[in-house]
Amino acid sequence: MNKKESASLRFLYGTALGRLLLRPLVSRTFSKISGAFLSSRFSKPLIAPFVKRNGIDLNDYYSDDFRSFNDCFVRRIREELRPVDMDPDALAAPCDGLLSVYTINDGTVIPIKQSRYSISSFLGGDGVADRFRKGFCLVFRLCVHNYHRYVYFDDGEKGENVFLPGKLHTVRPIALEAGPVFTENCREYTIIESEHFGLAVQAEVGAMLVGKISNLHGAGTVRRGEEKGMFLYGGSTVVLLLEEGAADIREDLLEASARGEEVSVILGERIGTRMGSDSKNQSQEEEPAFA
Repeated sequence: MNKKESASLRFLYGTALGRLLLRPLVSRTFSKISGAFLSSRFSKPLIAPFVKRNGIDLNDYYSDDFRSFNDCFVRRIREELRPVDMDPDALAAPCDGLLSVYTINDGTVIPIKQSRYSISSFLGGDGVADRFRKGFCLVFRLCVHNYHRYVYFDDGEKGENVFLPGKLHTVRPIALEAGPVFTENCREYTIIESEHFGLAVQAEVGAMLVGKISNLHGAGTVRRGEEKGMFLYGGSTVVLLLEEGAADIREDLLEASARGEEVSVILGERIGTRMGSDSKNQSQEEEPAFA
C-alpha cells in the first residue's frame, strides 16, 4: 500500500468525516456499479498501468488478450507455477495471500489489537461454529497483485454455498483496527467434510470494490487442488476453519502470527500437516499435482 493510499484509508477509517464519507463506498450498490464498469470494454485502458504498477509478468498466464480489466484481474496462471502438494497428510494453501493463523478461544478470534469476531457471527449464526472451538482460523488476505483464483484445500464432500450479504470494507489491517470487518462484510462459505482434516469451513470474504465472489460448484464431491472459484477486482480474503486436533500448522507461521505478522504463501504450498502424521512440516515435499 503506497503512502497516498495509506493516508486516504486512515482518513476514511480514523476520522468522523471520513467514516461519514465511507458509508456509500462500502455499500454493495457502489461495488456493483464499479464491478459493472470493470467488466466492460471501457475499462481496458486500466489494464496496462495496473500490470506495470504491480510488476505482473503476463508471460506467467495463459492469455494477455483481455476484453476488460476484470478479465485481466482473474487471469489464469500457468499450472506449473502453482503446484498443489498432493500428499494426503499435507495441509495445502487454497490460495495466494498473506497468511495469519489464530486459535479460536471460546468461539472468538482476535486478529489484531482492538478487533475481534466470533465464529458464530462470521457464519451468520450457523450452529456448526461450535465445532471449531479451540481449533484454528487461517486467514489468507489477498492483495491486488495476487492470483485471485482459489482451490479446495482437500478432498471431501461439500455442502451448498451460503451467502451472507453485508458491506464491503477493505480487509487491510487499518480497517480491522476499526471494527469486526469479517462479520460485517459480505461473505460466502461452505461446510466441507474433508477426507484428511475432518469437518472444515472454507469461506470467501468480499472487500471494497470487489464486484463478485464467484464460486463454481454447489453441493457434492470436491478434490484437492480443484478450482473452487475466483474474486473479481479488489483485495479479498479466504478463511479456513479447522477443528481442534485436525492439523499441525508450520511453526514459522504460528510464530509470525504470534508477533502480529503476516506471511506470504502461494496456492498449493504446504502450510501444515495432518495431526499425528509422519510427514515433515515443510512445503512441496512430494511430487506435486497442478491446480
